[in-house]
Amino acid sequence: GKLTQLGLDINVEFCEGLLRSIVERAASFDNFLRVDMEGSAYTQRTIELVKRVRTRNPAVGTVIQSYLYRSETDVAELLSYGCRIRLCKGAYKESEEVAYPRKEDVDANFVRLMQVLLSSGFYHAVATHDPRMVAATIRFAAAKQISKDDFEFQMLYGVRTDLQRRLVKDGYRVRIYIPYGKDWFPYFMRRLAERPANLGFLVRNFFRK
Repeated sequence: GKLTQLGLDINVEFCEGLLRSIVERAASFDNFLRVDMEGSAYTQRTIELVKRVRTRNPAVGTVIQSYLYRSETDVAELLSYGCRIRLCKGAYKESEEVAYPRKEDVDANFVRLMQVLLSSGFYHAVATHDPRMVAATIRFAAAKQISKDDFEFQMLYGVRTDLQRRLVKDGYRVRIYIPYGKDWFPYFMRRLAERPANLGFLVRNFFRK
């Protein structure tokens, strides 16, 4: 979930209290809560809240976006807390002051961060539909003899199902993200509005099932 949905813009202490209660509830069922990352204006606050909550309950992790310049530093800091991380490229439209403007630089940083995460000894998630990023992850894990059970791929429901099935067939763990509930359509439209390029991505990949 996103911290703005828990009142981050209203009151940080209120948001932290709600987050703690949700994490405690998840932990009581031997489960885990991943705090989603929003635009760069929320990155620092999200990381700080996750770190504070994690000091009392380890059943919480967060997301790092490879298009942000700061992400390498953030990964190192979160790993020092033993935090489980989902790595993605990032879907929000950001300025060149905070994010790599070129796709090749975003991809290169994704690979660098993926290698750091998989080498850390913690269980992380590699969230991508890009077959080149998937292939880079598989090659690195094989070269470093990292077990297929020590990380997972994460993808959206209905996007690149061919790739999802192939990964599962090859023995990799794959988690599928499924929006649910009556407010799924407003969620979908917000994701498109965050970055118009998201629409092109969905259209291209929807027909590659």
